[in-house]
Amino acid sequence: MNPHETPSQPRGEPAIRTIAMPADANPAGDIFGGWLMAQMDLAAGNVAARRARSRCATVSVDRITFLRPVYIGDEVSLYADIVRVGRSSMTIQVEAWRRSRDGEEQVKVTDASFVFVALDQGGRPRVIDPVSGPQAEH
Repeated sequence: MNPHETPSQPRGEPAIRTIAMPADANPAGDIFGGWLMAQMDLAAGNVAARRARSRCATVSVDRITFLRPVYIGDEVSLYADIVRVGRSSMTIQVEAWRRSRDGEEQVKVTDASFVFVALDQGGRPRVIDPVSGPQAEH
């Protein structure tokens, strides 16, 4: 499946759920893309820090695709999935889904791929403990 096709179910584990508020809207009345990207970065960062068991920093966003708008009052759920773990970095796929306050249907609105690096207490890259399974790069 193309990563931009709209699946019926989110990929990854639930990371954040929030409500889009009027302060998050752009002049056209839709939710500002920068707000949504910040929420996605928080979700990915949370998953990265848990996996690395340390502080992590965003290194890059390889791509972000805005598929549909988010509106004031929508419930926004973010799902994150670790797709690659290297020596000191990891790639996390994040999907944002919305549900209107008066509906039950979830719709995928945005996806992105974030790269994080694990940091030691001095702020320098550190080795991520290896794990078995699909999260480890061989």
